[in-house]
Amino acid sequence: MNETNSRLIIPALGGIYSALGWLAEPLLRVIVGISLVPHGAQKLFGMFGGGGLSGTGMFLEKVGYTPGEFWALAIGCVEFFGGIALALGLLTRPVAFAVAVFMAVAVSFHLGKGFFWTGGGYEYPLMWGIAALFFVLRGAGPLSLDARIGREF
Repeated sequence: MNETNSRLIIPALGGIYSALGWLAEPLLRVIVGISLVPHGAQKLFGMFGGGGLSGTGMFLEKVGYTPGEFWALAIGCVEFFGGIALALGLLTRPVAFAVAVFMAVAVSFHLGKGFFWTGGGYEYPLMWGIAALFFVLRGAGPLSLDARIGREF
């Protein structure tokens, strides 16, 4: 249905949507970005109960990703530095692409455990991967460093 032809079920909400709609895209980008940062800190620095490079590397070796420390560093950098860049809207498309690829691998890793994240399934990485894909396709939007510097991929 064409958006201009649709009518709101509760017309009084139209003013709220018009006034606050501009926040949706940057809010999603910032939340996706900052939500990745602590996961990267776990892998890179051992914060928040994480294994750091060595512990994460040993885990990754055990499940078949070799060399483990290399992949721990790569994943940790995508999550930590990529999360910061995504939150700021800097180099958004390539960073979001790296996040989407990583999440696709994470989905395949969790596929055998079913859908629900509470059972170790792929729900969480699928959601974050699709959110990252949104920014690959759309870019960071007007409230971003990409827009501020006037350049984006």
